[in-house]
Amino acid sequence: MKSPLFFVLLASLGLCSSAAAELLFTDDSGHAVRLAAPAKRIVSLAPHLAESLYAAGAGEALVGTVDYSDYPPAAKKVPRIGGYSRIDLEAVAALKPDLVIAWESGNNLSEIAKLRGLGLNVYLFQPNKIADVAEQLVRLGQLAGSEPVANAAAANFRQRLAALQTANAGKPGVRVFYQIWKAPLMTVGSSQIISDAIRLCAGENVFGHLAPMAPVVSLEAVLAANPEVIIASGIGETRPEWLHDWDKWTRLTAVKRNNLFHIHPDIMQRHTPRILDGSEKLCADLDLARSRRPTR
Repeated sequence: MKSPLFFVLLASLGLCSSAAAELLFTDDSGHAVRLAAPAKRIVSLAPHLAESLYAAGAGEALVGTVDYSDYPPAAKKVPRIGGYSRIDLEAVAALKPDLVIAWESGNNLSEIAKLRGLGLNVYLFQPNKIADVAEQLVRLGQLAGSEPVANAAAANFRQRLAALQTANAGKPGVRVFYQIWKAPLMTVGSSQIISDAIRLCAGENVFGHLAPMAPVVSLEAVLAANPEVIIASGIGETRPEWLHDWDKWTRLTAVKRNNLFHIHPDIMQRHTPRILDGSEKLCADLDLARSRRPTR
């Protein structure tokens, strides 16, 4: 007969404890998240997280998501539990998820607190740099137990990113105003991932000194900054009509040189592998702007 000390030793090694399978993570907000096992029922509170979950090979675990979760097509069939800024807490709880994934700067943090108060595991993501998207894929794979697919997707992402970095290294800088919306006039601040994409393409965000993620700026501030390029995202594939509101400001360098560009928001404003598609478009636009500089 084995002594009690033997079992104490086994337990200390995690060999006969029910907690042996427990997974411990620290999310991007510093909050500890414990799972008894890889999550099999996941609710996403942001479209980009739903998309990234599929990219990480765990789309089948998605049992609930928010409005505008439309990529890949399979995400359109997942039950809705509200919008990213307003969640139906009862609908989330009814799905009995073993994990809720959320966006720290995009979701309502008071609602996150309420979900935790219901005893739900909530993991907050906050990717502010393009490279963070690869880390997000890896972590989603760990949370959902789909590491082989997630790690391969992350490796492919890093390879594409490195190629873009190499291709754009040393290019002449371009001053860029990135316009998210018209009224109010909104742009991107220093810590927003789009600012990192602008830097990747050897561009300079003319409002990159501002701390908020999506600061509101004045028309006068844009005119004073005199960007060489203006890029607008709008709300879909169609070039927003308000992009051409700038045409009347003929002294702007961007207008003089016809450097008014549009990038589909889904490939530029979502923190997913497709942000590299948006970055490639952004870099091509800045190359075109360089080619339009007057020769001396």
